[in-house]
Amino acid sequence: MARVALFTDEPVLATGFTATLASAPGLELISVVQDPGRLVELLQQAQPDIAVIDLVPEITFSLLAQLHREAPECRFVLWTRAISTELAYQVMELGVRGILKKTLPPELVVKCLTKVAEGELWFDKSLTASFLTARTVTLTNRESQLVMLLAQGLKNKEIAHALNISEGTVKVYLSRLFQKVGVKDRFELALYGLRNLQNLQAFGAAPAEFPPQFAPSLEPGRSRTPRYHPLRTLVLERPAPMRKPSLPEHHAGPQYALGNQRA
Repeated sequence: MARVALFTDEPVLATGFTATLASAPGLELISVVQDPGRLVELLQQAQPDIAVIDLVPEITFSLLAQLHREAPECRFVLWTRAISTELAYQVMELGVRGILKKTLPPELVVKCLTKVAEGELWFDKSLTASFLTARTVTLTNRESQLVMLLAQGLKNKEIAHALNISEGTVKVYLSRLFQKVGVKDRFELALYGLRNLQNLQAFGAAPAEFPPQFAPSLEPGRSRTPRYHPLRTLVLERPAPMRKPSLPEHHAGPQYALGNQRA
């Protein structure tokens, strides 16, 4: 029996979710919390197998990282209406094993949680198709810093000052990055970096390890204190091929694609 915990600040959603799991075989809803501040306490005390988290603005990248540290064995499922390919890749590093659309019917909610409980991954078909047409590049800490500063429009001299290295070293690093990422110039690299950063910032995260004057600010009007986090992976989306990407038969359903990777 997989023990499930839910966070949502919408009582109607909580009621519907509770009713859905009431008769679901192999799933037991052990707790529902409405305050994101209680999530850490919930994971420590209840130790659920699966935590379904409504992706509200209070759920940030840093909070997910903290939850993953507190409960590394817990499988997280994000409950959301939409999510970008870049952000989906990033959160998979934090124990997220499923992304559950709020528009799904109850039977598919149960199927998603059942598959995640069995150690599989669950993403909708459109997101899986994006994964298949995207390329990822793992960045070192220094490469991450360079990409994030370049995305802000900083020149080599400013980057060198921010990282306390020489301009010559910046040029060497950038040259290697161009080859590693497969871009022609700093403008193209900056565009990829900016797109990935915007998705992280929208999720309450901003780059780490920079002096305040070089750290990107959050969206205008957001009063929360920025949560800083490095850009570990650069997701490079390519145009989808004309032919529909093929998936193994047991992965592709009429609406959704499932992966069988173990957590």
